[in-house]
Amino acid sequence: MSLGVFMGEDLLLMIPGPTVVPSRITRAMSAPILPHRGKEFSQMFLDQMERLKMVFRTKNEVYVLCGSGTAAMEASISNSVTEGDKVLCLINGKFSERFAEIAESFKANVIKLEFEWGDQVDVGVVRRTLYDNPDIKVVTMVFNETSTGVRNPVEEVGELVSDTEAILVVDTISALGGDVFETDLWNVDICVSGSQKCFALPPGLAFISVSDKAWRVIEGNDSMAYYLDLKNYRKDKAHAPYTPPVTLVYGLRESLDMLDEEGLENRWERHKELANIAREGLTELGFELLPLSEEICSNTVTAVKVPEGFDVSQFKRILRERYNIEIAGGQSHLTNKIFRVGHMGVITERDLYATLVCIELAMEEM
Repeated sequence: MSLGVFMGEDLLLMIPGPTVVPSRITRAMSAPILPHRGKEFSQMFLDQMERLKMVFRTKNEVYVLCGSGTAAMEASISNSVTEGDKVLCLINGKFSERFAEIAESFKANVIKLEFEWGDQVDVGVVRRTLYDNPDIKVVTMVFNETSTGVRNPVEEVGELVSDTEAILVVDTISALGGDVFETDLWNVDICVSGSQKCFALPPGLAFISVSDKAWRVIEGNDSMAYYLDLKNYRKDKAHAPYTPPVTLVYGLRESLDMLDEEGLENRWERHKELANIAREGLTELGFELLPLSEEICSNTVTAVKVPEGFDVSQFKRILRERYNIEIAGGQSHLTNKIFRVGHMGVITERDLYATLVCIELAMEEM
């Protein structure tokens, strides 16, 4: 059976990033290269950073770095942490675990609060740990844990951290622009994101916002960074300290135009509706959600458990080879125990319903 007429000829990326890049953005990126130190590009670059503040919901400065979201994660640590500093890492998935790995690579004294993969961070445990460790300098967490499809209580943790000397660093890479997130209202000091998820851009740009509280920490820190030294990005915002990917900045401008046209709150609502369709459709097909409750489920990626003996690799191969759809498997100890469906960026209801139909067909071929 072929669903080519319904699906189209291009591979449909239903993974949690990188996501489908619309033709409107690829056309914008095909414009002739401008000199990156020239007046026209510098103004464009500066304008996009100003526009990103709306997506971050912040008055803080937002900087564009060259690299994937992990570059911004590393920048948040390398600029704020010196060897021996105490860093509290809230871990309930692969990407929150990455913060701890980065902090350890910079020889921080890392406290790991580990929670079940599929559950939220426990705010009560965070409260007690902060009370017992008043010298904690940095707290890290992930808002939307891509590896498990769980949203974490950033607002509640932000309120706790704001009453301490520590700064809160949050990874919003797989949700910013696709789910409600309030950098300033939730007391987030450093917020990091990336281009290849809800912005529907190719990989290659990382975004980072920095609060005044965070800048005080950074300015008093002996940075171990060179390429990612945020003080260099702050000196002259219109000119990146190193050559930026010019065509990706063209794409960012187009992506933000599309976001303006849709409206940020409308986009949040669209992603919420897609998430509801995904959860309902997958559970009707007999799969169990990995998150312990629907209230903590992500609005951009849905993770479901598979039955014993279910071959996720074969399942993915059938979807790709027969139906031209790519989904994601599990990571780390969840390999071959779950699969994940991304529904972010410009993914439509039609894309999602087609994916659900093809998942059902692929199950029949297993």
